[in-house]
Amino acid sequence: MNYRLAWIGVALSGFVMVAAGAFGAHGLRDQLTPQLLDTFETGVRYQAWHTLAMLTVLVWRVNAPLKGQGLVLGLWAVGILLFSGSLYLLALTGIRGLGIVTPFGGLAFLAGWLALAVCAARARPGVSD
Repeated sequence: MNYRLAWIGVALSGFVMVAAGAFGAHGLRDQLTPQLLDTFETGVRYQAWHTLAMLTVLVWRVNAPLKGQGLVLGLWAVGILLFSGSLYLLALTGIRGLGIVTPFGGLAFLAGWLALAVCAARARPGVSD
């Protein structure tokens, strides 16, 4: 995995997260129903947590490069695209059919967390202590 691209991706995800949060708070508050606004904000919240988690894995990699960290980052990136992206589109367009994509993003998030656990469990003692 090209970790330079991962850093750029995390930075862009952080940018989109802040922009989407501001857009939701200021631009959509009077445009969407409370339920759709909550849907949009859920997408922002999950993107925020996983962007922070991705940043943490990248910093961890600098100190202790481990096999599997790239997989973790990739799964979370897919999760952000599918989960948060589908919620953003659902809230903005009202197209309910987009909701079918959201659980796949959630599964990618979960798979990323499991991959992180495996990655940490496989670390040699002293490498990441």
